[in-house]
Amino acid sequence: MIEIAETRDIAACRALRRVVFIEEQGVSEADEVDDLDDVALHLLAREEGRPVGSARLLIKGRTGKIGRVCVLREARGTGLGAALMRAAVARLRAEPGVEEARLGAQTHALGFYGALGFVAEGPVFDDAGIPHREMVLVL
Repeated sequence: MIEIAETRDIAACRALRRVVFIEEQGVSEADEVDDLDDVALHLLAREEGRPVGSARLLIKGRTGKIGRVCVLREARGTGLGAALMRAAVARLRAEPGVEEARLGAQTHALGFYGALGFVAEGPVFDDAGIPHREMVLVL
């Protein structure tokens, strides 16, 4: 059974991100690690107590930015990523004054986020050597 909850266990989130972004996708540590973890909200997905996915939420004014969304390879294709995103959107909806959710989607994942209601806008841009596109969901 999967449980998704807000967490302060930033070390667990960073460990997941290291596996997915640095080891699998080749993102540099300098691009992955920043100083925003301490001010962000973090969601952690656990399966039988073991961390398997995470997402980071940053709130600035009327915008909630969803980022660093990752799911371990063995948990992909199970619906966990969609459940994690639904939890992130629900958390942003509960935040007073937040009117939209934004994210930078890797272009291969545009369909995934589109199926969750996000709409792509603007041109493709490079983030850590990976093509991305900005996406928005009005809350």
